[in-house]
This record gives sequence, C-alpha cells and structure tokens, in this order.
Amino acid sequence: MAWLHTWAGLLVGWVLFAVFLTGTAAYLRPEISYWMRPELALSRPGPGNAAVAVAAMQAMAPDSPSWFITLPHERETTTRVFWRDPKAPGRRFRDAVLDADTGKPLAARDTLGGDFFYVFHFQLHYVGVLWGRWIVSICTMFMLVAIVSGVITHRRIFADFFTFRPGKGQRSWLDAHNVCAVLALPYHLMITYTGLVLFMLMVMPWGIDRAYPGGRAAFNTEAFGNAPPRPRAGIPAPLVAMTPLVQEAQRHWQGGRVGRVVVLNPGDANASIQLVRAESERLSYNQQSLTFDGTTGALIHDSGTGSTAAEVRGVMYGLHIGRFAGPLLRGLFLLSGLAGTAMVATGCILWAVKQRQQAARKGGAGFGTRLVEHLNVAAIAGLPLAMAAFFWANRLLPQQMPQRGAWEVHVFFIAWGLCLLHPLLRRGRGAWVEQLAAGALGFLLLPVLNALVTEQHLAATLERGDWVRVWFDLGLLGCGALLGLAAWKVARHGPPAQPHRAASAPRSLAEAAP
Repeated sequence: MAWLHTWAGLLVGWVLFAVFLTGTAAYLRPEISYWMRPELALSRPGPGNAAVAVAAMQAMAPDSPSWFITLPHERETTTRVFWRDPKAPGRRFRDAVLDADTGKPLAARDTLGGDFFYVFHFQLHYVGVLWGRWIVSICTMFMLVAIVSGVITHRRIFADFFTFRPGKGQRSWLDAHNVCAVLALPYHLMITYTGLVLFMLMVMPWGIDRAYPGGRAAFNTEAFGNAPPRPRAGIPAPLVAMTPLVQEAQRHWQGGRVGRVVVLNPGDANASIQLVRAESERLSYNQQSLTFDGTTGALIHDSGTGSTAAEVRGVMYGLHIGRFAGPLLRGLFLLSGLAGTAMVATGCILWAVKQRQQAARKGGAGFGTRLVEHLNVAAIAGLPLAMAAFFWANRLLPQQMPQRGAWEVHVFFIAWGLCLLHPLLRRGRGAWVEQLAAGALGFLLLPVLNALVTEQHLAATLERGDWVRVWFDLGLLGCGALLGLAAWKVARHGPPAQPHRAASAPRSLAEAAP
C-alpha cells in the first residue's frame, strides 16, 4: 500500500496539482469573470430581469430557433444570453452580455474569465475535449487510489493531524503533507469520487448502451424527467408575457428563484418556455424546471421528479461544483481545495527530497530524480505565475484585438512554458526562489495595474460598494503575500536535515516510500 500510494500520487502528481489549483479557482468562477470585465457596471438582480431579457432577445435574434438566458444573481450581476443564429458561419452560435435592467448589450472585452479555469480543470487545453476528459478521469482514479492507500498505511492519521515541526527539513515536508491530507480528508474523498461520477457516462457507458440500445434520449427522459422537444409548427404566434410565468414558478417552488430561461421555437405556435430554478437553491445539480406553452402559458411539464438514482448522481454533482454553497461554506471549500493542492505539492516535493538524500549517499542523483525536481519547480511554482500572467494579459492586451480571449489563454501557457524552461538555466533552490518571487510580484502588482488601466480600482470599488471587486483585489494581494512568504522561506532554508531512522514500523505512508 505504501508503494502504491507513492507511485499513484507521483506519476500524475503534476496534472493533479494543476487540476486541484484551477478547480479551486473555479469556485470563484463568476467573481473572476466579473473582475476580468471591468467595463461591466454594478447592478442588482430584480424580479423583472427575465421579461427584460426575453424582450431583448426578440429584438436581437427573432429568427433563432432557441434562446438560452442566464439571469443575474448575487455573484453575477449581468444577464448572459446564448442563441443559435442560422445565418452565422461555423457552429452558428452567438453569445452576448446584457444589462440586467435595460437588456442592452454591454461592450465588454472578449475574455474567457473564470470559465477558463473551470473548463481547464476537467478537460485541459489544446488536447481536444474527449482526450482532455479521459486524461483527467484517469488521473482522478490515480488520486482516489492514492487517498485510499494513504489512509490504509497511515497508522497515526489523527495524531499526526496535530503535529507540525517547522524547520526540520524532510520531517517538516512530511508533517505538512500529513496535515494537509488529514485536514480536509472528507473533502478530498468527496471531490475525487464525485469527479469520477461526473464522467461516469463517458468512462462506463456499457450499462446504458445495453439497456437503451436505441440511444440515450430515452435514458435522459426516464432518468431526469426531461420533456421531449416539440417540432416547429411553421405558424407565427407571439410569445406569452414572461412575468406571470415567473410568478407561477416562484409559487410552485415556494419562493424559489428562476435562474435560467430556455425558449425553443420563439415566434412559432409550438414555442415553449422552460424556467429553470437557480442552482444556488438546491444541493442537487439536476435541474428543477417548469416548461410552459410559449403562446398560451399553459404548464406542459414539471421536471422536478427525476428518479432516485438520478437524484443521487445529481447530489454528487452538486457537491462537486459547490454552487449551492453560501459565502461561509464556499470559503471552506476554497480552503479545502487549497489544502488538497498543498497535499499534492508536498507529496511530490517529499519524494524528491528523499531521493536526493539517498542519491547523495550514493554519489549523485539520477535522471529520474532530476526530472522530478525539474517538473516540481515548473508545475508547483510555475502554475501560479502563469495564472498571474493570465490576469495581466486581461488588462494589457488591446481591447479590439482579434481573438483576444484566446490570446489571454495563450499568454497563460507561454508563461507556463517559460517556467518549464527556466530550471534548465537556474537549478535547485534558485529556480524555486525566482519563480515564486515572480509569481508574488505578479499578484501583488495586479491591483496597481488595475488602477492604472481601468476605473475599477480598489478605492473606487470601495466607494461604490462593489464588494465582489473589492474582495477580489484583496484576494490577489493575499495570493501575492503567500507566494512571497514561500519565496522567502525557500531562500533562507538551510541544508535539509537527515531523515530520522526509527527502528519501529514507519509512522506514515511517506516514511514507507522508497
């Protein structure tokens, strides 16, 4: 089990570190997107947002066969719309950001915002959607094996939760690894297992394919209670007023709020309007929705009655993405995600430290040890620096630049690639200190850059009560301070202490590592 834990964690450790860190950032997906669009003004969600958005879509896309509208909420103050355009080239999809009060399109800069970190953490980038999801799924299975085998081999798992001895070299890395692992162990098990559940239809499709040989449409209808789509009638008819439908949905959900609106066949006699309950009000991710006839307003379908098995899967999905969580619980999710990130990082570093000490007694480190040390620097110190570069690109790239959002992502990977090359020139502790210090400066100077190039600086947002941007700027300063502290600690760290050799069995999985 100790051998299995060591190698299951090490072989995919750098991918897991990236998945954990970007997945943790994804808990702030709306806040990141809002901060990265400084042109968006602060607005408040209101009861008439759905009617305003539908009226705007009638003017913007009257010929579209479908509209998808995400209404504003406490964490995202604008209305996002997505529709199919028969006249558009390629995939024929268009999107826009609307003012929640007026429905007018907002001229915000092109950026992926927090969606980039969210998508990257489960399907990577540049490798294709299916390949990326398979890679992350396999790495997640390795993570589950590492967690279970780590619990089995760790005889004093709860006692070591209270043990941390700083400045003791390898012993300190071992203590940090143990504390980070035990501190949020229920979270680590939950987030890893539910991550696999999210991809169960991809990695284990055979049961569904065998039970539903005609296709998955029947499975989706039976499992999730989705209403079958209605064909277009070809007879023009106006849409019913939205406000009474929203009020009916709120009564049906006992005060629940509408989060999304889906309109199919708008302007047709067979139009339908689906009102989906806000995700923040339910633990289960399975959507609870009401579908109305788009011309008469009659209730067609209530999809809040899925099967028990589907609801179990929906609860696991909801636990994983955490959109139900309020500010306090979301903060705990963030801390737990950071603990998981630190657990993976300290595990990779601990292996390299042990191998370096063993190699010193044998006359020199081998290629494998040097490769792990190199990748540790690039992944653990380089990824935060690349994330800072992503935010800098958002503020510095010209607003009218073609494919501007894509170039923000390119800057992220260019910076990360340079972090991979940098340890070839600066080995050992110097590479760690320089990359950590660069990342610290990148985050600490972001609020300064923000004040120089936008009007959404910290003083202005404090004056307006725009607390999302206020807390985000303060969070950037906190990230910079943590990276600066790490750089300072590494710079002043002395030669690692020799490992303590006890005659008894190893106290933890790390001490049993080869």
